[in-house]
Amino acid sequence: MRKITLSNGSKVEVDCLSCAITGGSMKPDGGVVMETEFFHAHQDVAYPIKGLIILASKRHVTCLDELTEEEQLDYMKALSKIRKAQRNVLGIEYVYYFYNEDTTHHFHTWMVPRYQWMYDFGRSVESVRPVLLHARNNMNDKENIQEVMNAINSLTKELNKGPSL
Repeated sequence: MRKITLSNGSKVEVDCLSCAITGGSMKPDGGVVMETEFFHAHQDVAYPIKGLIILASKRHVTCLDELTEEEQLDYMKALSKIRKAQRNVLGIEYVYYFYNEDTTHHFHTWMVPRYQWMYDFGRSVESVRPVLLHARNNMNDKENIQEVMNAINSLTKELNKGPSL
């Protein structure tokens, strides 16, 4: 079991966070943003930054090259669809994408938006960890949490709307 600190400071114990979320035993703030046959998208549970989306495989794999061709196509389509919604709905101009293979989680990609306030921590990939920790430690006020929830709701609505007639 791993102890994971959530954005609100509470801790949960899970064998695999992604299994808990994609399997439905743990609900991320705001719920599922988008779901495909092979992937699950949700607001990151550890950092209260609006539009910080995790795209996780439903199947327990850790590496990109372990995905089937069908999963790879689904992944790219989902990633692109989410990114378009981040830009069109939330006005997010830039995103940092991360995935690592030395994790106990499923294969997942972090889609970390870049907001103006984040540049106080630098402009490179090295700035991301301090940004995330700042958000967890300093942005759990009611106003920011409401902004995050509004962003989740807006993304969810955009990503799950049916085709226009």
